[in-house]
Amino acid sequence: MPATTTSTGHPKGLAVLFATEMWERFNYYGMRAILVLFLTKALLFDKAFASHLYGSYTSLVYLTPLLGGYIADRYWGNQRSIIAGGILMALGEFVLFFCASVYQTSSELSTILFFSGLGLMITGNGFFKPNISALVGQLYPKGDRRTDSAYTIFYMGINVGGALGPIICGLVGDTGNPEDFKWAFLAGGIAMLISVLVQLVYHKKYVLDPDNNILGLTPANAPAAWVRPLNMMGGLLLLSAIMIAALYIDTRVVDYLTYVLIAAPILIGYVIFSDKTLSTIEKQRVAVIFSVSFFVVFFWSAFEQAGASLTFFAEEQTQRDLGFFTVPASFFASLNSIYVVLFAPVFAWLWLKMGKNEPSSPTKMSLGLLLLSLGYLWIAFGVKDVAVGTKVSMIWLLGMYALHTWGELCLSPIGLSLVNKLAPLKFASLLMAIWFLASAGANKLAGLLSALYPDGKTTNFMGYEMNNLYDFFILFVVMSGIAAGMLLILTRKLQKLMNS
Repeated sequence: MPATTTSTGHPKGLAVLFATEMWERFNYYGMRAILVLFLTKALLFDKAFASHLYGSYTSLVYLTPLLGGYIADRYWGNQRSIIAGGILMALGEFVLFFCASVYQTSSELSTILFFSGLGLMITGNGFFKPNISALVGQLYPKGDRRTDSAYTIFYMGINVGGALGPIICGLVGDTGNPEDFKWAFLAGGIAMLISVLVQLVYHKKYVLDPDNNILGLTPANAPAAWVRPLNMMGGLLLLSAIMIAALYIDTRVVDYLTYVLIAAPILIGYVIFSDKTLSTIEKQRVAVIFSVSFFVVFFWSAFEQAGASLTFFAEEQTQRDLGFFTVPASFFASLNSIYVVLFAPVFAWLWLKMGKNEPSSPTKMSLGLLLLSLGYLWIAFGVKDVAVGTKVSMIWLLGMYALHTWGELCLSPIGLSLVNKLAPLKFASLLMAIWFLASAGANKLAGLLSALYPDGKTTNFMGYEMNNLYDFFILFVVMSGIAAGMLLILTRKLQKLMNS
């Protein structure tokens, strides 16, 4: 008997996974939208520290899924990992709620609560993020034509949550009164509890494979000791303590993450390329994955300014007063998700319409970098020759985010698909780790670059002086523009190495 399907022909399990992911993304993007504002307006850290912390936090968020995915595959199963991760993330938000409630009366306690809350969020994300996505494809038989549209629907869930989170959290938390930030964290925590509740109530009823077996349960050969509740709680507490320490040490003691993020891909590359069982063609394909991952760092480090320097820009230099309503700066963080929902179908149609003339994957990715560069060129024109403190029209941010989203649609799904296609089966997970490492490294670099935001001072990057916002945005125009050109020049070489 086939699994229960909806009227659209998709299993009902897809609606369960859609809702689970939507509320989690509401939580993550809602909190991300107000994070640097809370740091600078409530905790009174300077912009440079807030940027560094943002970069370290988002970098660790991309690293922990490597561990969470490994533990789920071998010991816990997907569902148990999703629920454990979701509960940790909800706890993290509630800890941040208390941090935002006591920061005025006890700065030391609020600092401890702040790092603890973020550490719980990082650990929880590691268990939640890789496991929810893995279940979508398993709802369908091998080769089922509905799988692609299922991932498209799921991707819409991500972006519906990504659009709603900053808007709701911005409305309740980003009011102009720093004491209200706590309500944004509370809203994120409640959203996360809804996500966990959806899993608990509906997973075993609807998230089934084509033969009606429940998906994501404990792996067959998992040792019983690993799933005992006390052992799980102890393990999660230990991992959370490690992540709290990891974030604190990187931001307050020594910047070690940069070195880890450089060393890790070199080590993984050595492991793969020294494997004598891989054929020459397989090694050439691996080389393509490493090459595109390198260029991805340039894309995301500029793109992820959205959560840091571009939030400062929206807050301080953008005319947000509509007369009847002042748009919270955090609202702009929802633009990317709104644009994805609007334009993803257009890009999917465009590639199909082009048929034989469809560009190769590396060409599409270089186009993504070019669109990112044009986005920064657009906003650079918006602030050129504008006096310090003068607020500019919202049109500059609206246009920039549109160009950035078009760039993302050319690069992100294309790159992910390329890794899946080219990775030798033996190293499929390890090479997916390279993709995550590229994103982690990019987020760390995003924080370092955002710290150069010229807030009334002159900053310097590799000899390039930035005295104003125009200089700052031109840095990203040049950086992503050069990366786009280099990738375009390498496209033919990469196509040959792909052997496809």
